[in-house]
Amino acid sequence: MCEHVFVRWQNQSIEHERKAALPGFKEPAVVRSFDAPEAIGTRFYEIRARSAINKVPERSRMPFRYTINPYRGCAHACAYCFARPTHTYLDFNAREEFEREIVVKVNVPEVVRAELARPSWQGDHVALGTNTDPYQWVEGRYRLMEGIWEAMRDFANPCSVLTKSPLLLRDIELLKQLVEVTDFTANLSVPTLDEKAWRETEPHTPHPRKRLEAAAELNRAGIPTGVLIAPLMPGINDAPEQVEEILELAGEAGARTIGGVGLHLRGQVREIWFDWLRQYRPDLVPRYEGLYARGAYLPRPEQKRLSRMARRGRGVSGARGMRDEASKPDTTGGGHGPAGPRRRGQTSLFDA
Repeated sequence: MCEHVFVRWQNQSIEHERKAALPGFKEPAVVRSFDAPEAIGTRFYEIRARSAINKVPERSRMPFRYTINPYRGCAHACAYCFARPTHTYLDFNAREEFEREIVVKVNVPEVVRAELARPSWQGDHVALGTNTDPYQWVEGRYRLMEGIWEAMRDFANPCSVLTKSPLLLRDIELLKQLVEVTDFTANLSVPTLDEKAWRETEPHTPHPRKRLEAAAELNRAGIPTGVLIAPLMPGINDAPEQVEEILELAGEAGARTIGGVGLHLRGQVREIWFDWLRQYRPDLVPRYEGLYARGAYLPRPEQKRLSRMARRGRGVSGARGMRDEASKPDTTGGGHGPAGPRRRGQTSLFDA
């Protein structure tokens, strides 16, 4: 286990505390900032959620219908994140406030347990990581995921998670218990191994090679774990040799599934992404203006090109390729969503 990638909060002190109202929440949030290097310039809004298991709209093509999001906002600061516009519902902006004003649902484990116990609950698959990363580094402080996994284990409820963080390894013993009683899959998102592209597109995420190492450790422990190469960004991380390297290492990690998704630019994310291009890759601006001239999704030929590269993972160390998701838009409104099997043996699917 790579301890240095985990946030250590034991000796960190609260630097400032106040209260603030958030739209949609009855009680004011307790707003904290912490005296920790990782938390500089970030505020955490502790709220008590009234519900935890969210229903995905029926029009969505996602293979799951329920999600849990213990956090809103994400310190990973991925330039392409689809969840950014959801922060505007809280009167925050989709840019720097999405990264620095993080909402923490401090009671979410208890609410999840109560909702799973309802007679009306049918034991549907629940996906985590569909909006913001549940293992972003502040999870090292609040440790909400442990209670969520315990509830899922105790009710033998099918579930899955998608993350960019090896912090998932902290809960490996709970995940082992989960797979003994229900369907569970873990998925690590690895868009690129290129150091420059990684640092510029997702600046506060753990190193992508550490994610692959985490996938390997999880698979060795008997926890079905896949790798998602997403988003695939033309001219940035889509060169065949870049994708092939991820495929090879994912295969060595024993990835149960390998898949890829082309970049989607919906709503405000389009503007944010083009601002990013103008700062880091101005040479690509004309190309992207052409690719996304007709909407939020890549043209079909480009989608097929990208999905063909990712599907080569079917032949890597026994990994199963994933259904071509490049042409299937995510209509959940989420940022990066995993899906696990609804029944044992069914291949998992993601969107990113």
